[in-house]
Amino acid sequence: MELLPVTLFIHVRILDVVDIVIVAFLLYQIYLLIRGTAAINIFSGIVLLYFIWLVVRALNMELLGNLLGQVIGVGVIALIIVFQQEIRKFLLILGSRYTSKGKSALGSLLLGTDHNEMSRANIDAIIKACQSLSETKTGALIAITRNSELDVYTETGDLINAELSSRLLENIFFKNSPLHDGAVIIKGNKIHAARCVLPISENLNLPPHFGMRHKSALGLTEVTDALVIVVSEETGKISLADNGNIEYGISPIELKQILEQKLQNK
Repeated sequence: MELLPVTLFIHVRILDVVDIVIVAFLLYQIYLLIRGTAAINIFSGIVLLYFIWLVVRALNMELLGNLLGQVIGVGVIALIIVFQQEIRKFLLILGSRYTSKGKSALGSLLLGTDHNEMSRANIDAIIKACQSLSETKTGALIAITRNSELDVYTETGDLINAELSSRLLENIFFKNSPLHDGAVIIKGNKIHAARCVLPISENLNLPPHFGMRHKSALGLTEVTDALVIVVSEETGKISLADNGNIEYGISPIELKQILEQKLQNK
């Protein structure tokens, strides 16, 4: 008896490829959101449990399959409880990074415009202040608004709305100043508020020498598109946080180049 060859035909549509790419992208974004936190271990356990359930279903193990199916079905509520902080952070990112008052941040990105573009003179004022603060080892935390509105953090401090100048920045962060404890928020070409409280990063893998200023800088850039400059009180080193990452110990010249690149339309 002659055996006929069996040919397997796998029909892959363009939509299937798009589906796989979208799912992979979403999983990667979830990983970026929770990496370095305790939630990464929980997420890994959930993914492992889901793949075990798929294997059990493929093997037609009905009892175990039904049991795992019930666990996964109820697990949605458990996920909301366990990942409430991560879900809140994700919604904050959507709400603050991609929308702003009266204008879509996504539209700004597509059109290449920034409604908080900063003049070269004011960038020079920030650099001059940071250099002076660094030389005297005076701690500073400066948040620069881009597309995301920072009103929720502005409300935690004192409104100033003063013209930006290096001397004013230095006076705010002077150790005996009543406004030195907290962050300065710069909006456009003005010092919008001072003594503001910023969110603390939940990343557990930060270097031990990072203090509260560095953690606050990272925390704000994790949920908004703001730029945050940190001057260390212990070492006098200047750092710049952006998009959940921080460049530690950069020179004033490097800081100026980065600010000009990110805050000016060219």
